[in-house]
Amino acid sequence: METRTVRSVPRLFRAAVAPVQAFFQLEASSGILLALCAVAAMGWANSPWADTYTGLFDAPLALGLGSALFHFTVREFINDGLMTIFFFLVGMEIKRELAAGELRTLSKALLPLIAAVGGMVVPAALYAALNAGTPALKGWAIPMATDIAFAIGCLTLLKGRVSHGLVVFLTALAIFDDIGGILVIALFYGTGLHGEWLLAALGVTLLLAACNRYYVRNGVVYAVLAGALWYSMHHGGVHATIAGVVVGMLIPARPTRRGRDVLEELHGFIGQLLREPEDEAVRTSQLLHIEEQLEDIEPPLTRFVHLWHGWSAYGIVPLFALANSGISVKGMHLTELLLPLPLGVMLGLFVGKQVGVFLFTWVAVKLKLAEMPGRASTAQLHGVAVVAGIGFTVALFVAGLAFAAEPVLLAEAKLGILLGSLLSAVVGYLLLRFGPGPRPRTEPATRNATGTA
Repeated sequence: METRTVRSVPRLFRAAVAPVQAFFQLEASSGILLALCAVAAMGWANSPWADTYTGLFDAPLALGLGSALFHFTVREFINDGLMTIFFFLVGMEIKRELAAGELRTLSKALLPLIAAVGGMVVPAALYAALNAGTPALKGWAIPMATDIAFAIGCLTLLKGRVSHGLVVFLTALAIFDDIGGILVIALFYGTGLHGEWLLAALGVTLLLAACNRYYVRNGVVYAVLAGALWYSMHHGGVHATIAGVVVGMLIPARPTRRGRDVLEELHGFIGQLLREPEDEAVRTSQLLHIEEQLEDIEPPLTRFVHLWHGWSAYGIVPLFALANSGISVKGMHLTELLLPLPLGVMLGLFVGKQVGVFLFTWVAVKLKLAEMPGRASTAQLHGVAVVAGIGFTVALFVAGLAFAAEPVLLAEAKLGILLGSLLSAVVGYLLLRFGPGPRPRTEPATRNATGTA
């Protein structure tokens, strides 16, 4: 009886844990978790316990030592502090794509770059046209961004209906969107520049560049310099999260040696070990030698992405959504959706994004500047352009910067973001799910025995 009980515990444990493991193995899991947190925040903010939502995220925090104290609310700590790690990962993803990914050559990067420009210019212009001459005009950058987690998660749910080429196209487009959003935040949403602190930030950046040049691997070194850069930018008037992007872009992305060379050396070394008698006294040093050799073919960027991606995708970004998506709709009327600010954000994301991405891409293909991604049909390209209108994380971030001191305008902007993103997700999914599928690949002409066509 006792043996049977012991054996049942692992089985019960596996039964309980298996659904969780299956969820986190889904490619769309981070986007689903993000959506659940946004829904939870909306429900919480409109429940009888709404005061606890406000009280939790507006609670004061003091971080630091002695006189060097930072005073935040919990929401500001998430938005200005933890989101720096999110932007650190964004910077590393950009660096990886530029160094060895889909953006490493102009021919591969040109079409998503053109599409991203259209997807930023048209939504911003549409928003600005609806809000010209009003205090809400400073939120013009809100509908510019594509949320890569949500957008790629949406396409993941459509496996077999969307070609890999279109997924790569949307990913690259979202990366260029991130670059545009980062530049906009740095240039237009600072708090007034202070030269001495910016010079300090430049000095730290040069130290980071030296670490990149001399292939420093130690994460503690980058963490210390990142903290110094964040502090300098915070006091220099540039939004401090930009420090994360700068650090991410300056992490070494290429290995110091060719993988084949290292593996050939290890093959010989391990073969020698197998011929030698077992010696526990030297086994540790031998294993350390193998580990050091393998580190030569794993650049620091790959290691840091692997280390931080889970924390960001399943911790920081969902927490950001929970802290920033709680909009109270008590007393609101549907007519308020027709106000220029929420209407501008909603139309910017749902209409402006799809028009800008689709039109600029279609013109570039017609002018033969690039080929249609993934041999997609025009209908599929349109569906992906609609999905690009899911602008959640960075859009909420920009809205918080634009209307930090104006809670009424901020609530209107958030409402527009949620509705515009929801429309883009649902309509884009339906267009791709029930529209024409990927074009079949044309098979090469069969060859006869002599090899001629």
